[in-house]
Amino acid sequence: MTDFDVLLIGTDINAYFMARNFHEEYGIVVNVIGKVAMGFTSYSTICDVQIEPDLWNDDVFCRRLAEFGKRRNKKIILVGTNDTYVRMIVENAEFLREWYLFNYVEKSLLDTLLLKEEFYKVYEDSNLHIPKTYFYSCKKQGLDLAEVKRLDFPLIVKPSDSVKWYNHEYPGQAKVYKPESLSELEKIVSDVEAAGYDGGLIIQEYIAGDDSHLFDSMFYCSKDGVPRLQTFAQIGLQEHSPTGIGNCTVLVNGYNQFENTAEIIDELVKFMVNINYTGIAEFDLKYDPNRKKFYVLEINPRQARSSYYLTACGHNLAKYLVDDLVHGKRPEFHFIADEMALSFVPISIIKKHIENEAYVSKVLELKDQQRFTRVLDYKGDKSLKRKLWLLVRDFNYASKYKENKW
Repeated sequence: MTDFDVLLIGTDINAYFMARNFHEEYGIVVNVIGKVAMGFTSYSTICDVQIEPDLWNDDVFCRRLAEFGKRRNKKIILVGTNDTYVRMIVENAEFLREWYLFNYVEKSLLDTLLLKEEFYKVYEDSNLHIPKTYFYSCKKQGLDLAEVKRLDFPLIVKPSDSVKWYNHEYPGQAKVYKPESLSELEKIVSDVEAAGYDGGLIIQEYIAGDDSHLFDSMFYCSKDGVPRLQTFAQIGLQEHSPTGIGNCTVLVNGYNQFENTAEIIDELVKFMVNINYTGIAEFDLKYDPNRKKFYVLEINPRQARSSYYLTACGHNLAKYLVDDLVHGKRPEFHFIADEMALSFVPISIIKKHIENEAYVSKVLELKDQQRFTRVLDYKGDKSLKRKLWLLVRDFNYASKYKENKW
């Protein structure tokens, strides 16, 4: 019996990995409220899922969470599993504190992280390296060709406001675009504006290198704004589907084939201290082999779907939350240097689709050493239906990578 309860907002793979964290550490079935049913959590025996189709409506969100809170006689740890829910928690923080414990930054700081245009502008003069960027407003109706010419194709195009972005869905919509020419860029902008999205677009230089030039760094910073935990992991493969690009599918913590590891780790810690960050955060980075620098692509003010590797290394994010929010325990800062491979895809995909042969060898070596984990393969989850669903999901990865190149 625990002296707290847990509510996760969201039903995706991120919600599942956090549910697994709580189940592994405390043996509890975790409460989940989400907008749509998803196999990750709906087929699980460690999640008690409730669906509210109108959950993105602020009034409905507050009503449902108040109803849940009033039925409990314990304080409830509240965790959002995507940007939309993190924003809704932060914007309703005063209301929710009657029943819930959570660790997020204030709205003013959140806006500088979630709104990509704000992030690149606000932190342009920080100690971080940020790619050269053109900020395009869809309200202006027309690209500034002089700005475009400052950048070399291919480019990266992504929404500044990811929350607003998914409120304007359209056929062929992607999470990130990589136009190879001006005509491709103009077509992307035209489609986005026709869908009604009136926020900003980030049009950015493309940092050279395959998926193995991508890196992930996780932080836990306690309620007093002090970093307590950090990782640094080299990614080998990301999703290549239009809606999944940018989502890691294979990474190795404690591994870097390039250089400047100590330098970038120190820079990230200093940055978090300087902005007085609180809560869980993930840095998405890419190493530029030409300039020999790490560039920060974005900071997610929450755990990432791939963050289970911290638990596999012996540092469960759920325990960090409970110790901090419920028991007031705050350990000394720890950098997780352990080598651990995490994968969402079968070994056959790793061998076939990771271009970096040395990286593949490292993953296979760690698998032989039993330092390899798959987030969704959890023996504590007894659902047979879920196991069959996972087999089908693995099988479908072959066609996903064959059909989608990046």
